[in-house]
Amino acid sequence: MMRGTQERLVQCSDPGITAVPISVPADTVKLRLEKTLISKVSRAAFYNLSELRFLWLTYNSITLIHPSSFVNLKAMRELRLDGNLLTSFPWEGLRDMPRLQTLGLHNNRLSSLPAHAALFLPNITYLDLSSNRLTILPAELLDLWFPLPGQSLHDNPWLCDCQISMLMSLSMTLGSTVVLMDQLLMCSKSLSQSELLQTQAELSRCMRPSVQPAATRVISPMGSNVILRCDATGYPTPTLTWIKTSTYTNCCQQDILDNSEQLPRILESFMQESPRVGVRWSIISLNGLSYKDAGEYRCQARNMAGISEALIKLKVMGITKLPHLPKKSRKISSKSPSKYRKPYQIPAITNAPSFLCVCYRADVMAVGKKRK
Repeated sequence: MMRGTQERLVQCSDPGITAVPISVPADTVKLRLEKTLISKVSRAAFYNLSELRFLWLTYNSITLIHPSSFVNLKAMRELRLDGNLLTSFPWEGLRDMPRLQTLGLHNNRLSSLPAHAALFLPNITYLDLSSNRLTILPAELLDLWFPLPGQSLHDNPWLCDCQISMLMSLSMTLGSTVVLMDQLLMCSKSLSQSELLQTQAELSRCMRPSVQPAATRVISPMGSNVILRCDATGYPTPTLTWIKTSTYTNCCQQDILDNSEQLPRILESFMQESPRVGVRWSIISLNGLSYKDAGEYRCQARNMAGISEALIKLKVMGITKLPHLPKKSRKISSKSPSKYRKPYQIPAITNAPSFLCVCYRADVMAVGKKRK
C-alpha cells in the first residue's frame, strides 16, 4: 500500500488471493489487483470505494463479472481487465461508471460484441479489444466509432468484410482513432478467400449500394397493369426490398383511408435477379390498379457497406363504373305509408372528363372532381 501527499494507491499481487479484498481503504484512488487467483467479481465488489478512479484487474483468472460489480463507482476514469479469461463482458454495468473513459479488455476470450454494447460506450475515448477471438463488428458500433473513440482491434480472427475494410481505411488516415498494429490484417475468412493477409487494396472493392429507378413518377389509369423497376449496384452485390411508405387519395378520401393497410409495409411479391457480381435489378407488378395502389414506393438496396434507397411515386387516374341499382319487384304507390322511402337518384353524368373520379358505397354515392 502506498500513499502520496494526496492520493492513495493500493496494489496487491499475492497469488494466494482468490477474491476481491474487502479491507481496501475507502479513500483509495487507484487499485491494482494483478496476478492473483481471482476468478469472479461479485456484485457491489467495490461499493465502499466511491473515490476510486483507476481500477486494474489485470492478469488474473477472471471468468465472470456481475453486471452490478461496479455500482457506486461514479468517479471511475479507467478500468483495465487485460489478461483474463472473459468470454463476455457486462456492458450494461458501464452505466454505473458515467465518467469512464478508458476500458481495456486486451487478451481475453471475447468472441462477439453484442449490438447493445454501443448504448453504453458513448463516453469511452479508448477501447482496447485486441488479442481476443472477435470475427465481426456490429454496425451499431461502427456508427458510434466514426469518428470519436479510439480502439485497438488487432490480433483477432476477423472475417474480412466491408465493415473491417472501413476500419482499415480509417486506421490509415492521419490522426486516426483506430489502432491497427499491423496494416496487413490477418483474417480467418474473407469475402472470397480464407486464411490470407488482407491488404486495403484487396478490400477496396467494398462499395455502398447505389439505386436507380426506371422512373420516379408513374401515372396510370385505373384497372391497368403497372411494373415498377429499380436497378442497384454495389459490392458485395446488394439485395433489394420493396416498401410501400404512403398512400394518395384523390377523392372519397375517408373511404380509402378507412380501408387502407398499415404503412410503411414491406411488399412480399416481387422478383429480383443479379446478372453479374455487383449488379442486381428488381421489379414489382401491380395488376388491376385501384386507388389503394396509389402512393409512394421505396426500393431499398442493402449490403455490408451500407443501405441506399430510391423513391417512386405512383398515381392512379380514371373513373369507376356506376353501379346498377336493383330493380324493385313491385311499384310503390303514392299512397304507400311513409316508411317506404324513395330510392336515391343517381345524378346523370355526361361527357365526363377523364380526371373525374366516382366513389360509392352501398348506401351513399358521391361524385368528385380532382383539383388541378
